Amino acid sequence: MESNKVKIGCLSPLVMALAIMSLPGCNSNSAQSAGHSNQTAVNSNGLSAQTLELGITSVPENLSVTFSSKLKFNRYTKVMASNGKAIHIVAQDKLSDNQIVRARSILEHYLAPYSGSVYGANKTAIANKMTENNATLLLLNGSDDGTNPAAELDGQPLYQNEIQVEGHSWYINQNYDHRDAAFEEILHMVHDYGIGVDQNERFVGALPAYQAEIRSAQVRALTDNLWGIGSGNKAWIQELTAENSLSQEYLAAVVDSFYGLWGAWSGSNTNGMWGLYIAKTRAEISSEDMLGAQLMANKFFHPYLTYNARIDESFKGDFSLRLDPKKPYTHHSQYLKDVTLTGSNASNVIVNQFDNKITGNSGTNKVLFSGNSSQYIIDKQQDGIVVITDLVDSRDGVNTVNDIEELVFNDVTVFL
Repeated sequence: MESNKVKIGCLSPLVMALAIMSLPGCNSNSAQSAGHSNQTAVNSNGLSAQTLELGITSVPENLSVTFSSKLKFNRYTKVMASNGKAIHIVAQDKLSDNQIVRARSILEHYLAPYSGSVYGANKTAIANKMTENNATLLLLNGSDDGTNPAAELDGQPLYQNEIQVEGHSWYINQNYDHRDAAFEEILHMVHDYGIGVDQNERFVGALPAYQAEIRSAQVRALTDNLWGIGSGNKAWIQELTAENSLSQEYLAAVVDSFYGLWGAWSGSNTNGMWGLYIAKTRAEISSEDMLGAQLMANKFFHPYLTYNARIDESFKGDFSLRLDPKKPYTHHSQYLKDVTLTGSNASNVIVNQFDNKITGNSGTNKVLFSGNSSQYIIDKQQDGIVVITDLVDSRDGVNTVNDIEELVFNDVTVFL
């Protein structure tokens, strides 16, 4: 809940223009947080070839004055807008590469066009507006405890201890001591810098009509005690009102529940976002917060997660893309579509209905289906990719797999 820290105008237009060149800056090491993947061989810039292959570089020279090695910034990535400018992502030295990639992927997800939607069919204006407003995502070491001096820099902060990576123990166990705040904080940046927020001196976003709907839903939710629930939150609501952050925080609560981030939370049987929001799941949004449900219904946000999730190399076993009450993380993973297994563990994937694209790692990997083999068509293509089509409607869909060794059906295992 950091939208109040976002400030427009953090970098000059000249710096923005130069940033897209991604010039290498000071030497640095790709240090990793405990439990996340480590990098080994490094090049002259202090980053491994594996890191560079992920689109992560040293902090560009023109940005390193602000995001300096003294402040422990050592890596950089970006999302390019159609205007040729970049949305900057700068990371401190304890973030894992997978955490950086995931943060970038969530930003790309929010900016991915949603065909046929009211406000999201073409999001180029959102991304362009974010670059014009100098949007910068700060990936910071540790937690939001007031001890990190880099938190005072202009930009949207997101902390190491609140970025879960699919397959990592924090994600698998849905550890709310390290709760997945990436969707919330990155959404704040998209909202403030791109969509736009009303009731400021001027509207700096690209979607005033959508913001009007967001504001209406937020006002109704606060009035009807659907959000900001609890007498103990009065001071917080007053603070948000003074900051004009009510609509950002409300929308984040809706989006978090929409993508299943609170389904496994044991603090409440019905409420999400630490109990502040009346709906814990997507189904509950539809029944408990009608205007919130309308914000999610073919307006801007995809019904599934559009990015390719890199399953952490520490994961072993069957990673499920299908909701399973015995597996807490599946409240969230049920909305994934495409995944890539990393590392070398013999890990597997259980498909869902979203026409999954699944890429294996260097170990032996299986993809698990719902029915008997006779109910599927298996098409082995010349490039090594295999397409598996479920002949039963509304079940496993059409799945594309690469570097997968086995297809597991109810009656037989097919070796590729």
